[in-house]
Amino acid sequence: MNRALRRAAPVAVASVAALLLAGCAGSPEPTASETPAAACMDVSSGELSDGVTVEGEFAAVPTATFTTPLEADELERTIAIEGDGDETEAGDPINAIVSAFSGTSGEQVFSQPATITAGDETVFEAFRAGIDCVPIGTRTVTVAPASTLYGDTGNETIGVAPGETVVIVVDVVEVQEALTPSEWTEDVPEVTFGEDGAAPTVTLPDTAPPAEYQMKVLEEGDGAEVAAGDTVTLQYQGTSWDTKEVFDQSYGGDPAQFATDQVIQGFGGALVGQKVGTKLIVTIPPQYAYGTDAAAHALGGQTLVFLVEIEDTAAAAE
Repeated sequence: MNRALRRAAPVAVASVAALLLAGCAGSPEPTASETPAAACMDVSSGELSDGVTVEGEFAAVPTATFTTPLEADELERTIAIEGDGDETEAGDPINAIVSAFSGTSGEQVFSQPATITAGDETVFEAFRAGIDCVPIGTRTVTVAPASTLYGDTGNETIGVAPGETVVIVVDVVEVQEALTPSEWTEDVPEVTFGEDGAAPTVTLPDTAPPAEYQMKVLEEGDGAEVAAGDTVTLQYQGTSWDTKEVFDQSYGGDPAQFATDQVIQGFGGALVGQKVGTKLIVTIPPQYAYGTDAAAHALGGQTLVFLVEIEDTAAAAE
């Protein structure tokens, strides 16, 4: 199953999870495991992974220090912090903080919340290793050779060179519960839709950002219902409550197309259960968007507001 996005998701909507998928453009196809999906991966610690020093609070953006250039031939994983929760099992959707560092320069490549399904072989084994069969609350350090990640093509989008080793730090935060927004009844922005496909105007009230994840259906559709994992065709506009500025939108061009599980958690959660033809507005607090750390992402620490018009939905291809 190839769950890569049908088109590149704009940075303001796409989750880092899209970077974790084998089979994306420019990435090698996943290879079948010789062990059942439910079995734990055979990944041991080694001199390279043990040699990485990670600092920073758990579930926050870490720093990693190691001797560069770092070049690995095999996947290695070290437990930096051992959690005391239940051990992850195949099929569990795991909320994690995933941070990647260039093995060549030591610089951070990205750090962002992501949801990884344990045992999902469409995910690069280098990322699966970070959550595989470990207690909730664990921090892992994985040293990933290119053969377990982006191969000889690299990933120019995030600055990983062809054949480059990557150091991956994963904080295994929790097993994801279904995320459903509550009804938005107070301080709902005023929405004026444009004519002939023109961009709408969303006017935010002059109040503090809502602390809760909330949604208001502006117009209910009568088409097919969006299911978790569906690829949804839609128009959207994103506004930061903190800056009052539109940071991204599809209006003015072709509709966007996203899988509900490959976008930020609050965006995907707002789509599931809605019908084609629905127009909605949702407010997403930082913990369900790009995290609470302003230094980790351009939209980190910000409450986001999305206006969405759902045009179509299709089940994920098997």
